[in-house]
Order: sequence, then structure tokens, then C-alpha cells
Amino acid sequence: MAENTRDLVVLVTHGTDHELSSVALTIANGGLTAGLRVCIFLTSSGVDLVRNRAINTTQVKPLEPLSNLVQDFLSRGGNLWACTPCVESRGYKQEDLLDGVVITGASKMHELIKNGAATLSF
Repeated sequence: MAENTRDLVVLVTHGTDHELSSVALTIANGGLTAGLRVCIFLTSSGVDLVRNRAINTTQVKPLEPLSNLVQDFLSRGGNLWACTPCVESRGYKQEDLLDGVVITGASKMHELIKNGAATLSF
């Protein structure tokens, strides 16, 4: 990517039970298509999206199934971060989550914001 590529941070607080999770992933993928570097930070019930098998339970028509949206995002170089305390409070471990998900604190997100990243919240 070009040196002047802008960053976009997408904060997702909704899980498999809410249509905004699919909307967030659709918009994040659109950001990649537009040439942005996109990072998704999952917090609260948003971390449930990336639990193995749970992701297969959501599709908001006419959008793609959530599992397709996440796999597309990861395969195109998007960063998918899951909030450490949120993961731990649910008893999840790294092996419970999809490949490519990084468990991390909010400091990674804050660093991008401090450096001028645009933000969206769902």
C-alpha cells in the first residue's frame, strides 16, 4: 500500500444477535476496497462474532453471511482484534477464536487514533 494510506478503526460492540455486526463488517470490507488500512476492534459481545462456529449463525439479508464477510476481511489484510478483558470474561482462549484474530488491549487501537485514524463504531 502507498505510504499515505489512511487508517480506519472500526469498533464493534454487537455480536451475532444484532444486524449491526454484519453492517460493520460490510463497511470495513468497503474500506479495504477504498484503499484504507482497516482494523476492527471487537469489544463486549462483539468478541462473540469470532468464536469458532458462532460466526456461522448470522446473516442479514441481503448482506453476505457474516462468516464470509470476516474471511474476506482477513484474507484481504484487515486486522481483527478482540478485546483482552472481553475475551477473558467469557472464558474464551485463543484456540476458541477464528484463525487470524489477535487478542489485544485497546492500546493498539488508541495508537492508530492518536496518529489520525478515522473511526466508526457499531
